[in-house]
Amino acid sequence: MIALNTTLSATDLVAALKAAAEPTRLRILMLLSQGELSVKDLTVVLGQSQPRISRHLKLLADAGLIERFRDGSWAYFHVSERTEGGRLARSLVAAVDPLDSAIGRDGVRAQALKRDRAAAAQDYFRDHAREWDRIRALYVAEGDVENAMLDAMGPGPFGLFLDLGTGTGRILELFAGRYARAVGLDVNQSMLAYARNKLSAAGLETAQVRHGDLYTLALQDNSVDAIVMHQVLHYLTEPAHAVREAARVLAPGGRLLIVDFAPHDVEALREAQAHTRLGISNEHVAEWFADAGLNMVLHRDLQPASGDREQKLTVSLWIGEQPQRTGEQPQRTGEQTSQQQPAPRRARAQFERTP
Repeated sequence: MIALNTTLSATDLVAALKAAAEPTRLRILMLLSQGELSVKDLTVVLGQSQPRISRHLKLLADAGLIERFRDGSWAYFHVSERTEGGRLARSLVAAVDPLDSAIGRDGVRAQALKRDRAAAAQDYFRDHAREWDRIRALYVAEGDVENAMLDAMGPGPFGLFLDLGTGTGRILELFAGRYARAVGLDVNQSMLAYARNKLSAAGLETAQVRHGDLYTLALQDNSVDAIVMHQVLHYLTEPAHAVREAARVLAPGGRLLIVDFAPHDVEALREAQAHTRLGISNEHVAEWFADAGLNMVLHRDLQPASGDREQKLTVSLWIGEQPQRTGEQPQRTGEQTSQQQPAPRRARAQFERTP
């Protein structure tokens, strides 16, 4: 028996059930309930032609079971958790036998596709670790971006400061003096080696970098005062998951600062710099914050310099704040947070490299 946690009109319900009542479309719903995929991704996983996959997707979207959004010249699809049709789709896929052979093969292929993407990104970052700061010169002057980040986050002081996808460790340097202790996490060992040398040369004894999984942080709930994700999300296949995990470890009153490109059409960045997404929209960040229980308190765009042909990208900043608990005072000092004990180490799942 299927438990439908949704309310639709009889007409809409019949249309949605008809759309889902076809083997390939049900397989598509299963895949999209696990994360966003493009038409090209689905052709690879399902082994069917692009016109056929596109037709199935149109039927599912018209029935309200899935949502579509553009990313440059690409289109991605997913099953929303915020719409009546999306909740119906999730109820339907929950009733499918996970041991079904076709469903199992689809899942294996989808995971292999994501691993191949992650491996390609890892190769790129390994080859460009030492020149990463220079690569960022395609957009607004880095000094302007950093000043905006400092202004947005405020003076602190922060007890525990977390930089997700630390890359060269530059953000740990930038916020030095505003935290009692800082940790930068990254999955790329070449980046971590470079960052360690850089922080050591700068004499930053209160900051350290570690190998870590952005999707499964080895930290207690409500244990971090400030988190930065600088130019991270456009590399991820599951940015909403990363935002939820960051929100989990954020203390009441704590802030998550996201810095990324606004949506753009520089397609060359997919191959040249291993970008998975061509920018991040304000609508998506607002949805991710809401799903993670964060209040959006800032959205700011930094436009490229007028007349500069090299600078083609707008940089956006967002801050999501963890609501205060009733009657609780903000935790902002090193003394309050540095005494908290780290959580036991969790099993790590590989995540896409974040600069």
